[in-house]
Amino acid sequence: MIKLKKDLINKVVFLGEINSINLEIICNSFEQLKNKVNYYIVGSKYKIEKYLKRINNNNIQINYIKDPINFNLKKNFLNIFDVSYSKSDFDELNIQIRLCNHICNLTGYDLVTMPIDKSVFKKKINFIGITEYLGKLNKVGTFMLMKGENFSIIPITTHVSIDKLGEKINTYSINKFFKKFIPFYNHIINRYSLEKLKFICVNPHCGEEGFLSNRDLNIKNLLADLPIKINGPYPSDSAFMKDTKNCLFFSTYHDQALIPFKLLNKFSCNITIGLKYRRLSPAHGPATDILFQNRSNNLSYIECMTI
Repeated sequence: MIKLKKDLINKVVFLGEINSINLEIICNSFEQLKNKVNYYIVGSKYKIEKYLKRINNNNIQINYIKDPINFNLKKNFLNIFDVSYSKSDFDELNIQIRLCNHICNLTGYDLVTMPIDKSVFKKKINFIGITEYLGKLNKVGTFMLMKGENFSIIPITTHVSIDKLGEKINTYSINKFFKKFIPFYNHIINRYSLEKLKFICVNPHCGEEGFLSNRDLNIKNLLADLPIKINGPYPSDSAFMKDTKNCLFFSTYHDQALIPFKLLNKFSCNITIGLKYRRLSPAHGPATDILFQNRSNNLSYIECMTI
């Protein structure tokens, strides 16, 4: 029998890269979350205990749960399910993320994934990111919603080299994306209180009415034919300057929207759309440059755990 506090959010947290600020953030957020969220961490017992000794954290008691599906969470304890696998870092992390995916598919709990070192995965498999990897595991199309306190964004292409963008961004691919987006439209708009939808131009000044390129004119015609209202396209050099509160921007490539998004939002949450469950991730990296310095910011993690 699963003993959970009633009326609290249920989450499974994939610890991710141990040589990072991940566990520091989790520990520093423990008091804020213990009466707000039902959650446990999936990670390596040996590595977690070694890390806690390094940061001299004696204030948090650990409870190791034996079954990730039928479990008892102890109050005032950091609850952890141990998945230790010493063959390689890739095998350990891969087993952990696959297990988390399986658990959340069975339970419907949110999955919160802490940052990883992508090079660990890239050495073994063709890996772009967790968003795409979870889509591949579940054989569904996924896309990224970056939710910030000021505005949110969805990049239509994510981790694509700049020299390959031209062939990826066209009316066919954009129309294909919106066919994938529209079934989730009402859920996204209502759950995350998004009031306006805006599309960002591909070219400077939206192609100067066809002088630079006709691509943005074709996109404008495509948007007009959609069954949902999306305004634009808007020039990316001015789109984020005003009227952005509770706005969702669609960008055609990663950095076009991620740069202003990270500059203008103090904290943010990466939400994967398209899975049976909700996957969230704080919008920061492993931050190894400040490892063991207790300088990490937990706002994005708190957002992922409480949204």
